[in-house]
Amino acid sequence: MVGASTALVALAAIFWGLSGGIGGILMADGWNPFVVSLYRGAIGLLFVLVWLMLRPHGSGLSRGRLWFWSAIAGIGVAGNFSFYFLSIAHGSVAVAATLMYCAPVFVYLVSFALKLESPTVPKWAAIALVMVGIILLTQIYDIGAGGVTPMGVGAGLLAGLSYAIFIFGFKYAAPHGSPQAILSIAFAVLVMVLILPADVDQAIAVLSSKDWPFFAALGVFGAGLSFVLYIIGLNHTAPAVASIVAMVEPVTASLFGVVILNQYLAGTQILGMVLILVTVTSLSVYTSSAQPPSYLSPR
Repeated sequence: MVGASTALVALAAIFWGLSGGIGGILMADGWNPFVVSLYRGAIGLLFVLVWLMLRPHGSGLSRGRLWFWSAIAGIGVAGNFSFYFLSIAHGSVAVAATLMYCAPVFVYLVSFALKLESPTVPKWAAIALVMVGIILLTQIYDIGAGGVTPMGVGAGLLAGLSYAIFIFGFKYAAPHGSPQAILSIAFAVLVMVLILPADVDQAIAVLSSKDWPFFAALGVFGAGLSFVLYIIGLNHTAPAVASIVAMVEPVTASLFGVVILNQYLAGTQILGMVLILVTVTSLSVYTSSAQPPSYLSPR
């Protein structure tokens, strides 16, 4: 059971990694990042609604706190999807995926500010190492190098911050209802939020476009199956193991960008990526060993 659960977490991480590459293909074809994000969330909503109908017990849908915190989670995942694809459009899949992987760092900073976590030397050292990794990865000292723009860097970091908001929303909603209920509300909020910035004409055009299979694959793998598999897998997977396995996501996204999209990373960028991935994973494992809050996992 444990091995199967870990495999589900790994499969979800692979799907998330592939979703970045699929989004990159769609935006290279001229599709608006908000339209891409909208379809990813809308198809994900259909999946979690089916999950909720199949497993309605203990949904907690009558509880106001579930709706409030799930809505916060929805705002977070809407920002995560949108900023992630904006970062890809203005940079590369590898850089965007790695910057988003920094979400646990934002979780710690917010936790420190709200006094939910106690600052320690190892935590501050890890945050400092991640900052160094970000500088190397984005080449912010020579902005524009390697195809990375200020918009790409900013959007990538905001994707990580948005995911941190989703993590907090999900964490505080969890005691009041089931995961499928939380995700149903969150994805519904995502759809409502992204309708405004999305290009309506493009959104309608998707239905008759030759690219619709890519949109379908993005929604199924990037939000539908992936979230369901990840949450089911976490039931029998230790947080430390999940943190390590989650590294599959940025690695998969990076390989997709290099192999399929012909995107290039300089040696210093690869060093920065490795520094971020190793540090964030180690930080998550360290936290899981001390007190197991699975919400601090990169995914």
